[in-house]
Amino acid sequence: MKKLILMLMLCVPMAMSAQKFGHVDAQSVMQNLPEFMKVRGELEAQAKQYDNDLKLMQDEIQKKVDNYEKSKSTMNATKQQEEEKTIQDLLQKFQQAQQDNQQAFQKAQQEKMQPIMTKVMTAIKNVGKAGGYVYIMDNASGIPYISDTLSKDVTADVKAEIAKMK
Repeated sequence: MKKLILMLMLCVPMAMSAQKFGHVDAQSVMQNLPEFMKVRGELEAQAKQYDNDLKLMQDEIQKKVDNYEKSKSTMNATKQQEEEKTIQDLLQKFQQAQQDNQQAFQKAQQEKMQPIMTKVMTAIKNVGKAGGYVYIMDNASGIPYISDTLSKDVTADVKAEIAKMK
C-alpha cells in the first residue's frame, strides 16, 4: 500500500507538468482583422447618422420652444395648451428615437460582430487542439497573473490560424 501511494505521488507531478496551458489576446487578434476594421467603420457611420438624426430633432424641438416662449404672452390659453402638447409630443418622440436608435445600434453591432468573434474562437480552438493545450485563456477575461513559464502566449499562433482560414 505504501508503494502504491509513493508511486501515485511520483506520477501526479509528472502528469501535471505534461499539461499545456496557453493564453491569447483575442481583442488584439480581432482588431487586426480587415473585416473588423470594415465593421467598425460601418458601425461608426451608423452611430454618426443616428447622432445627426437626433441633433436635427433636438434643433426642431428647440425652435418650437423658442417660438413658444416668444409668442406665449400673445396666445390664448387654448393655443398655449396646444403648443405645449406639441412640444411634449416632440420630446416623447425624441426620447423614443433615442431608445430605438440605441437598440438598433446594439442589434447591428451584435449581428456584425458575431461572425468575427466566431472566427476568432474557431481559430483559438484549432490552435488548442493542434497544440494539445488543456486551456487557452483570454487575457481580456481579467486574469491577474499568467506565468510565462507555464503558459504560452498563442496570440501569434491564432493570428496565423486565421490567416490560413481565409
